[in-house]
Amino acid sequence: MTSDLPGTAKIIEARNLAKSFGETPALRGAMATAKSLLGRQRERAALSQLLFDVRSGRSRALVLRGEPGIGKTALLDDLCTRAGDVVLVRGAGVESEAELAFGGLHQMCSQMIQEKLDLLPDPQRYAIRIAFGESSGGPPNPFLLGLAVLNRLADAAEEQPVLCLVDDAQWLDRATAQTLAFVARHLDAEAVGIVFAVRGSIEQFDGLPELVVSGLAPEDSRALLATALTGPLDQAVRERFIAETHGNPLALLELSSGLTAVELEDAFDPRDYRGLWVRLEESFQRRVEGLSADARMLLLIAAAEPVGDPVLLWRAADRLGVPRDAADSLEESGLLRVGAKVEFRHPLVRSAVYRLAGVGARRLVHGALAEVTDPELDPDRRAWHLALAAPGPDERVAVELERSAGRAQARGGYAAEAAFLERALTLTADFGRRGARALAAARARLAAGEPRTARDLLSVADRGPLDKLGSAQLEVLRARIAFALGRGRDAPVLLLKAAKSLEPLDPIEARGTYLDAMRAVLFAGRFAKDTHLWDVAVAARGVVWPDTPRVPDLLLRAFASLIVDGYSAGTPLSQQTVVALRHREFSTARDLLYRATGIPATATPEPPRQALQPDEHRDA
Repeated sequence: MTSDLPGTAKIIEARNLAKSFGETPALRGAMATAKSLLGRQRERAALSQLLFDVRSGRSRALVLRGEPGIGKTALLDDLCTRAGDVVLVRGAGVESEAELAFGGLHQMCSQMIQEKLDLLPDPQRYAIRIAFGESSGGPPNPFLLGLAVLNRLADAAEEQPVLCLVDDAQWLDRATAQTLAFVARHLDAEAVGIVFAVRGSIEQFDGLPELVVSGLAPEDSRALLATALTGPLDQAVRERFIAETHGNPLALLELSSGLTAVELEDAFDPRDYRGLWVRLEESFQRRVEGLSADARMLLLIAAAEPVGDPVLLWRAADRLGVPRDAADSLEESGLLRVGAKVEFRHPLVRSAVYRLAGVGARRLVHGALAEVTDPELDPDRRAWHLALAAPGPDERVAVELERSAGRAQARGGYAAEAAFLERALTLTADFGRRGARALAAARARLAAGEPRTARDLLSVADRGPLDKLGSAQLEVLRARIAFALGRGRDAPVLLLKAAKSLEPLDPIEARGTYLDAMRAVLFAGRFAKDTHLWDVAVAARGVVWPDTPRVPDLLLRAFASLIVDGYSAGTPLSQQTVVALRHREFSTARDLLYRATGIPATATPEPPRQALQPDEHRDA
């Protein structure tokens, strides 16, 4: 089947093939792709131009934005058929994987990146290995990681143009989305193209060129609907059905499939305000209910296993006693295809299957998936399955989740770290550990740039139990959350108080908190409540300094001396700090800031206009 035929011609050719050779699942898929491309001349032209530019050595990035079922995946499929002369790198976000740091990046690019990893400079190579969990170290610097991926794609494009297609990008884990967005923004003349398909606006992709995919025009909707109807339909009913579905191809095909004219007329109840996607999901659920018990169980395993790995699917199926021929009826129904990868017809099928299943069945499936997931190669995904299989508090699983959180934090996946810790909190059987886990989860949520969620977790930690150190850390975190939420005038006094309480318990954390208090005063300026820069500097000078100070220690001591003793005394210390910064591995100010204070740049508010007044600081 040629790929340059217009949509209508594709449908005719697909029908002729069906008459000649019989309708197969693959052919049905081709027909579905062809149908969904009716009236997509504008979108196909834009993607054709992108492909032409990439072939010509010019890099391009594009965000396809549209509601579920609107045809984004079909457009990506169509682009693949026309890109046989380029290297295709394709991946998709999965909702249940959204909390696993760098899971999407590993799925898409691990093989390409690691083929010639030694070509990258040492800092970039180390960043990649840490992100993929192959090396230990501090969290990888986002700039170095993005640069490493960009350079590997550029190296590959020197031999053959590269096209990266990311479906359901709204479900990428945050670390992967940030890295790929960095790559997309820094493409130039590398013969690399990146296309993201998303449902709505995504913060990480703001500013990238965007193409909005809307519903089909009425005439194209009529043509598509005609392919699904089994008999004649009254014109008024047809026009109402098209208007209700807003020209959405999936809704047109799915909601009309197998319905008679009378049933179609009653398909949309004017009193039903649940929305189109609830109806679509219910339509898929009705189709699932018509399957055998074995087929439904195989569907549930596929829905709960986000990697799309057929080996894992069949291993779990064997453990649960599901026969292999259950896949045949699924392919016939068009809901699931098991090949080199396990693929659902649409993400709504996955969610419909998972929601339809009972809680007990879901736990059973996650337990089987945990058993067949390699604890050495994929410990974090195994821990996640164990957590979802647990019927109640389970200290053993909670400890596994804490270990996964530690690995996520080491890779810079703060959102993943928080998700693991929150799940560990819900499974905590030992009440004595509940406060500490809630505190750790709140700290991770703040590091991920979610201060409001961190505040909610802090209220759990506040109910304890906490020891003296935990109570002091709670006050530090409360102050940092207040600062991140824009309560700049309250943060300095809270941070100063917390730093003083930490001094006898954790001198390192105390010094970091003093440095944080200084920064909070500088942001708040004259609006700081009951605290001045002088107060913080005097208190900081009294801390116990280590024999081998870290860079944040040097920075704090230099600031305190400049404020209290003046420039003549503080300048040599400032010069010493600069020398240390030049000879230690702090790639960015953001890296230094987080290691010193625990507050990521995403949680830092903008300073007020009046905050930095030289005269005011001299007076202090």
